[in-house]
Amino acid sequence: MSKLSESAAAKIGEICDRYLDEPTPLMMILSDIQKEYGYIPLEVQELVSKKTGISVAEIYGVVTFYSFFSLKPKGKYIIGCCLGTACYVKGAQQVIDKFSEILGIAPGQTTDDGLFTLDALRCIGACGIAPAVSISGQVYPKLSPDKVPAIIEEYRKMGGAN
Repeated sequence: MSKLSESAAAKIGEICDRYLDEPTPLMMILSDIQKEYGYIPLEVQELVSKKTGISVAEIYGVVTFYSFFSLKPKGKYIIGCCLGTACYVKGAQQVIDKFSEILGIAPGQTTDDGLFTLDALRCIGACGIAPAVSISGQVYPKLSPDKVPAIIEEYRKMGGAN
């Protein structure tokens, strides 16, 4: 979405219009845009500002505050490695380091092929199965670094398939 197409601008306009009667529509608008496009770049924030009258500064503040919004495109498979206390003491740092090593990216980055994004999370609520990793909604319990290569290979085989 480097340059906003007319169809994308129209779709974003439709999303904004859905919430005309809402007293505080911003979170709903941004959530729908994130679901539709996977990220919310500055030019989209500017369009939302024009449609809603909400300042770009406020929109940017919301987008950057909440971790589920992104300024950049994310990979097809989002690897969320929990680094909360329970996971951390059970070896989560070594697990995220292994993902990072194999994928050649740091947490917060996406692979060049657009397949994987690696995120460090503070807690995913799976303390009883620590260390836990979530990949596009599937939770991997009690993960150890030696299991990481097979998991990555499994997703690479699926590649573009859903």
